[in-house]
Formats: sequence, structure tokens, C-alpha cells
Amino acid sequence: MATFTNVATLSYNGTVVNSNVTTGEIQQTLAATKHSLANTYKQGDTLTYIVNIVNTGNTAFTNLTLTDNLGGYTYGAGTVYPLAYGGDIRYYINGALQTAPAVTAGPPMTITGINVPANSEAQIVYNAIATAYAPLNIEGSITNNITITGDGITEPIAATETVNAATAPALDIEKSLSPTIVSENGQITYTFTVTNKGNTAATQADDIVLRDVFNPILKNIGVTYNGTVLSNTSYTYNEATGVFETTAGAIEVPAATFATNTDGTVSITPGTAVITVTGNI
Repeated sequence: MATFTNVATLSYNGTVVNSNVTTGEIQQTLAATKHSLANTYKQGDTLTYIVNIVNTGNTAFTNLTLTDNLGGYTYGAGTVYPLAYGGDIRYYINGALQTAPAVTAGPPMTITGINVPANSEAQIVYNAIATAYAPLNIEGSITNNITITGDGITEPIAATETVNAATAPALDIEKSLSPTIVSENGQITYTFTVTNKGNTAATQADDIVLRDVFNPILKNIGVTYNGTVLSNTSYTYNEATGVFETTAGAIEVPAATFATNTDGTVSITPGTAVITVTGNI
């Protein structure tokens, strides 16, 4: 609560007398909270934030401004921002959708023209995107702060939300063929490159299974995993149907590594696993 003090003076016949100091408190009737619908993020994810502004007083607040620092933090001689405004905003009063207020993307982002009637609640919902400045290591997080200011508010109203970097594998797969032109009964090789952009390795416990249906069907196949012959106990292959499938957990993919560049952006070097299947058509 904000406090205020006051001292009176009395002057007479060239003499000045000060009164005692009186102290008062201004009881805030406006409060704000902020939370994210997502508990974790990856680079490029869209996070939805909800800000609730509650007015418990008998007087409306009008034309308020909400400022979101988008998680900005100092890097080098400047400030970098792990969030960027996502271009979508909704504004409710007591659950009823209102015309969206004006937004300046920033950073920092500002929302102006917010009204909160007496004994009412305003809710603002907006999206932000995790940028290349968002920390991605296991200990990484984004903490962003909002402040609400405007007429009738003696001290800025603040709220904070923290979202942690996802701690899980993030896998993709790419398939290539060599050669792309082959004679009848010729030999071809399919190469499967599995990449992990997550900060956590994909291990046997994640039960990775690689499955493909070869058409044309391959004969007399040989399989490698990261350059080493893969035991036939680690996969199954049906020469009648062309269905190839690795045993659950036979493939593991290391975690990605992360580096912070001179401009503060985070670069990702994915962990990789490479599987090849060679056979005759």
C-alpha cells in the first residue's frame, strides 16, 4: 500500500511552528495476476498469456496502460527479448468480449485503452512467440513482467510469470535415397537421419520405433546404425510385404547442444542418429 505524510505550518509574528506529522495509507483497489496456458516452451512456440485485472473499488479505472517487458534481459551492452508479440489479443470485461485495445508490439509491448469498471474484472488474453533469444538448456526459463499504469493508480501494479524450457526430446526424421536412378535388380540405400533439437536425449526408455514399407520391396537387406551393422535382433523385416521396423528402444538420439552467439541468439546443433537400409530391388 502507498503511504503519504503531511505536515502543516503555523506562522505568526515572524515565528513558524510545524505541526505533528500525519500519516495515511492509500488502499489499492486494483490488482493483477498473469499466467501462461503452457508450462514449457521450445524455440518458435506460441505461448498464450492471460492477465486478470480485478477492481474491488466503487470507482472505475479508465484508459489504463499495460506494459509487458517480453522477458527482456541484459546481454552485452544491450537488451535482448526471448518473447515477441504474437499478433493476437482478446479483451473481456466480466466475461463479455470487448473491442480489442490498441497494441504496440515493441519490445516492450504496450496495450493502451484498458477500462476496468467498478467492482468488475477485466481479462486480457494475448500470444507471444519464443524467439531465438529464448534459453533452451535444461535450466532455461523465460520470466516476463507486466506493469499497469494510468490515472488513479498511485503505484504501478505488477505481475510476473515464469515458463520453463521444455525438458524432452524433440525429434524429426529425414529420408534420402541413393542412387535415385537404379537398374533392375540393382542395389539401393535408404538413409534415415533422426535429429533431436531437444535438451534431453532420446533413450531406450522412449521406445523409438522406425517403420517403413519399401516399395519396391527390397531383398537381402543390410542395416547400419550410426555406421555400425545393426543386429537383426534389433529390427524386423518382411520380404513379402516390404515392412521394415526397428525394435522399440533400439535407436537412441543424443540431446542437442546449444551455443549463445555474439548477438545473444541461441543456435541449436541437433543430436543425430543415422540408420541405413541397403538392399536389392
